[in-house]
Amino acid sequence: MNRVVDIVKVIGNSLFKKLNIESDRTRNISMHVLFSFLYKGGSIVIGFLVIPLTIKYLDNEHYGVWLTLNAFVAWFTFFDIGLGNGLRNKFSESVAQSNFVSARYYVSTTFFTVLAISLLLFTVFVIANGFIDWSRVFNVSDEIGMELSSLMPVVFGLFCLQLVLKLVTTIYTADQHHSMQGKVNFIIQLTGLIAICILNVFSKSSLFLYGFIVSVVPVVVLMILNFWAFKGKYHYYLPNIKFWKNGCLKDVFGLGMGFFVIQIAGVILFTTDNFIITQLFGAAAVVPYNIAYKYFSIVNMILSIMLTPFWSSITNAYTKGDFEWIKKTMRNLTIISLSGIIVVAAMVFLSPWFYSIWVGDSIDVPFQLTISMAVFFVIYNAYAPFTYFINGTGKIRLQMYTIVVMSAINIPLAVFFGKYMEMGLSGVILATVICLLPHAVLLPIQYHKIVNHKANGIWNK
Repeated sequence: MNRVVDIVKVIGNSLFKKLNIESDRTRNISMHVLFSFLYKGGSIVIGFLVIPLTIKYLDNEHYGVWLTLNAFVAWFTFFDIGLGNGLRNKFSESVAQSNFVSARYYVSTTFFTVLAISLLLFTVFVIANGFIDWSRVFNVSDEIGMELSSLMPVVFGLFCLQLVLKLVTTIYTADQHHSMQGKVNFIIQLTGLIAICILNVFSKSSLFLYGFIVSVVPVVVLMILNFWAFKGKYHYYLPNIKFWKNGCLKDVFGLGMGFFVIQIAGVILFTTDNFIITQLFGAAAVVPYNIAYKYFSIVNMILSIMLTPFWSSITNAYTKGDFEWIKKTMRNLTIISLSGIIVVAAMVFLSPWFYSIWVGDSIDVPFQLTISMAVFFVIYNAYAPFTYFINGTGKIRLQMYTIVVMSAINIPLAVFFGKYMEMGLSGVILATVICLLPHAVLLPIQYHKIVNHKANGIWNK
């Protein structure tokens, strides 16, 4: 692996010279983008290998239940109340100003606050679990419901641990080590793939065992990373309860609260589709929907590799008033995101062939669903650069208001199109497409106002 990393560095430096890339900030981003492509490319391959192996180990219904369960648990990602994103911006700002003491306080304050929230969240969930009929929640048989009653506390407990442990990747990202998140995800997915292969060979089908293994792998990997980081490069920032500071919590929470609301609304907008489909059409119907989603998400993954580093770098540039770099960078990112339309169009034509090779004849993905999913990703990716810019500057009030409204109408609109208009799975994703349109219009306008120093009122909050 180290040999591959060295090769990427050599290739990167060669490209930088040919492209005349002189800015240290841009060179750093470009190098991490190259590394991210390496890690994300591996993750994409692993992701496609995992699906048929999982279907083989479980079956369509159990796999559909697992996908819905994952979406359900993902709803609780917002219970860090936006502190992770708040830490990301505040740490980056502090380092840009060489205020390392403040950065230290921000890290400890965020870690122990999220730890307290996670413990409270897990305690409440364990108590509530005894009163919840999971068979009704997931629209499955009583037998699967009993299995879920045992599995849910385990998955949820490990998820709560992740809320705390993953903060270390936020520190890496805020400190301009943009590819670390991709590297960690790659290791997690590779380890998970190996575990699923072992399950297929040595174990009978078990939703509980599958859920436990897949959930414990990220926790183990993140524990190792935390030990490595805080014993080495970030030993100065090792979380310590004596560095918890109420003033820092107010700073992180003040910004994080906006991200918190956006996270809640985003979870409702982007992760409720599996649950809606389960309720309207049964758990097995979640599978073709996710096959189409996974297929087109390739473009989104590639774009996110390129965009993710710019969040913290924009925070750094905005703090230092480097608007020329921001404008030049955003022009390039917009061209890249719009070029994805051509790629998505090609993927539509290739989709029947790709589905048949990937999952064979076991899963039927309607062409109408493929078209609807393609439209979703075209719109989502078209305005993605502006989302990263807004998040980097912390001017998120307008984004917060619009996504709250969008999330409020998404579920009833999905039910209306999917059930009452008899559009099925295509209707569910069409509802999300409609909800994206306000963002696609408003965020580019806000960007132009900010960089041209014309943002006032809601546009500058």
